[in-house]
Amino acid sequence: MKFEDLLLEIGGFGRFQILILFILCLPRINLPMHFLLHNFLAATPSHHCAIPHQEAFVNLTVEEVLLISIPREPDGTFRSCEMFSQPQLQLLLNSSLQPENDSIIQPCQHGWVYDHSQFTSTISTQWDLVCEQRGLNQATATFFFIGVTMGAVVFGYLSDRFGRKAMLLLSLVCSVVFGMLSAASVSYSMLAITRTLTGVALSGVSLIVLPLGMEWVDIQHRTLTGILTSIFWSVGNMLLAMVAYLVREWHWLLVAVTGPCLLSIVCLWWVPESARWLIANGKVKQAHRHLLRCARMNGRKDLAEDMPLIMYAQRIVLQWEYKKPGESYSYISLFRTPVLRKISLCSGAVWFGVAFSYYGMSMNLTGFGLNMYLSQLVFGIIEIPAKMIMYVLVNRVGRRQSQAWALILTGLCIGANVIIPKPFTSLRSVVAIMGKGFSEAAFTTVFLYTSELYPTVLRQNGMGYTSFVARLGGALAPLVFLLDEVWRSLPEVTYCGVAVCCGSVAFLLPETLNVRLPEGIEDIE
Repeated sequence: MKFEDLLLEIGGFGRFQILILFILCLPRINLPMHFLLHNFLAATPSHHCAIPHQEAFVNLTVEEVLLISIPREPDGTFRSCEMFSQPQLQLLLNSSLQPENDSIIQPCQHGWVYDHSQFTSTISTQWDLVCEQRGLNQATATFFFIGVTMGAVVFGYLSDRFGRKAMLLLSLVCSVVFGMLSAASVSYSMLAITRTLTGVALSGVSLIVLPLGMEWVDIQHRTLTGILTSIFWSVGNMLLAMVAYLVREWHWLLVAVTGPCLLSIVCLWWVPESARWLIANGKVKQAHRHLLRCARMNGRKDLAEDMPLIMYAQRIVLQWEYKKPGESYSYISLFRTPVLRKISLCSGAVWFGVAFSYYGMSMNLTGFGLNMYLSQLVFGIIEIPAKMIMYVLVNRVGRRQSQAWALILTGLCIGANVIIPKPFTSLRSVVAIMGKGFSEAAFTTVFLYTSELYPTVLRQNGMGYTSFVARLGGALAPLVFLLDEVWRSLPEVTYCGVAVCCGSVAFLLPETLNVRLPEGIEDIE
């Protein structure tokens, strides 16, 4: 007897599953509020060099003081990172004649003055992470995703070794601790370290929530479960826009997005451990208790007497047919057999492309002609219809085709905005929003698809490995913005190329539509 048959007997999608999914969606809402927090935490407002001895120009207006102290760009705006070594008083007579002698222009010597009309403070204004230090500002997001990358490896192994629920609880507790320490940071180094550790902790939440819910649901409702869980990521996206709009000071913004983890910790009390994992690891009594509770909540009390016999049969199947005595599994097991090796290599490439393009678009809120808060909100809203469309497509067209084309179209939309001229802001915004929809569709599908590709005995290891590769993409995505110093369009061209290439790799993966979740490696091979 397969576990799927047992699940159908006790109710594969009843009140029990709905309660679990609702509770697991609470931490899911919280994830994008941290993963995309860099947009607001490290936002760089307009700024210019601080001008010394301004009291000497009491008869001049602020605009005139800037005119004689700060060089201008060709478009007439004041430069952010340079100043005149001496006041250029002749510019008061004719401001259009900018000095041609570059020797009188120097980098900022006395710090910067920031426009605080939009942000009370960000880490950029706190530690002057602008101009020559701009790389450190972008690196803050990279440090966070490096932490997420490390956490994917750690929690992928630990959740297969010690259980889904225990590791989810640990990751939530650590998220609260390190999130609050980040808010209390007194130096850039402290912030970098605590944000990295926050990334490690949140990686466990990201990695465990979907498989834990999926392992309690039958085949027919598996896709619906993946889409519904994913919708709450979009809800978190929209909530981030609202929270960031209301909280303009970076310390309190970190507190505001970390606090909801406490509610998730409390609610996790009502979530049971995965019965699949318990049976596969010989913990039959605990699995029996949870399955009995599932049957009762789903109105199948008549199965209570037959449950021990069913459990014994299931234990024989999982422990002896699929898991040979004394055999253990690790990340190396993902590459030992031919078919599993191909799945691991191809799914890793797809995950990298999905994350790289998604975060490349999500962290460029000001590049499409919209207000950054409005961009964040619209990007969150467009994800919901994208998920609804994917729900239909993955069940009609299949997982493989949906995954491949969603990622390829993401890349083509990013590439289109390289060609569309900057003055066409409305058209650029529409194309960007379409690209964001395709990007989210690709992300939604890859979570569902990957959880169906790997067998139960290796599912969390597989999710851990692919999440590790994805977070490498997420860590590199913000650094690619620095390539605009080489060529202004190079970041977009890079995102486009990677998305199209990785999307094409998805065609090499097997289709999983209406296929039972594999329990052991033999099912895959």
